[in-house]
Amino acid sequence: MRHDHLISAKQLSRDDIETVLDRAAAIADDPPTREAVLGLLFFEPSTRTKMSFDASMKRLGGSTVDMGSVETSSVKKGETLADTVRVVEGYADALVLRHPSEGAAKMASEFVDVPLINAGDGAGQHPTQTLLDLYTIRENAGLDDLTVGIMGDLKYGRTVHSLADALTNFAARQHFISPESLRLPRSVRYDLHEAGAQVREHEDLEAILPDLDVLYVTRIQRERFPDENEYREVAGQYRIDGDTLAAAPDDLVVMHPLPRVDEIAPGVDATDRAKYFEQAHNGVPVRMALLDLLLENAGDGGESA
Repeated sequence: MRHDHLISAKQLSRDDIETVLDRAAAIADDPPTREAVLGLLFFEPSTRTKMSFDASMKRLGGSTVDMGSVETSSVKKGETLADTVRVVEGYADALVLRHPSEGAAKMASEFVDVPLINAGDGAGQHPTQTLLDLYTIRENAGLDDLTVGIMGDLKYGRTVHSLADALTNFAARQHFISPESLRLPRSVRYDLHEAGAQVREHEDLEAILPDLDVLYVTRIQRERFPDENEYREVAGQYRIDGDTLAAAPDDLVVMHPLPRVDEIAPGVDATDRAKYFEQAHNGVPVRMALLDLLLENAGDGGESA
């Protein structure tokens, strides 16, 4: 890892990804020590990302400072994002930022000297989710010679955009399943083509399901839709249940970045295919590894064991 900040999955080479995943795999047996402080700046709601970053820093022996909700912060008084990150930089050795505006993390990184990690910027990128996704895929199916289906909200889904970018580092065949109105943005398709990926788009899962090694299901993101009627037209169109999976390979890996609404039936949870709760739990070792590497490069927060 040679980066000061982690803003986009496009920054990550195969070597970068494998460095983080290998460090994550080793952390349980040989946890490093980082007596650092991590600043949490979440301008949007979060459960898994925020709590796993908090847990990760504390498991490294460090601590966290939390901006809290927007409603109780100086943002409510009109403070700019640039000023907020410059202030919190003085309290922390690294920052984690989630923001509803695409590009916010990139802009904020230009105002700070400590490592800044993008924890989701609108419909843009979510690179740390991608790292834990890849860790889960590697543990269950390997990372090469894979056929991956990504289904649901491909237009607004930042986890989709990041994962698709990162998979171009591996021998992975990608299929994208969505309603026409929620297809991949043109800019994402262009980037994938430029990276040498073939973009195969479908409206139905049935035809390609038997060929998949991994099915990555995403929520239709109601909060991103500018028009509530547009959301209602597509809500509930794609749902995975036992009947859906009858035609799937026995070793299919079913993933979801969570939270889910109704796109995966609860009955799937007890099957061997369901890996989404394992996926969420993998956020801790992967984010521990990432924090350790970024702080190591920055020369902050003590010594790695």
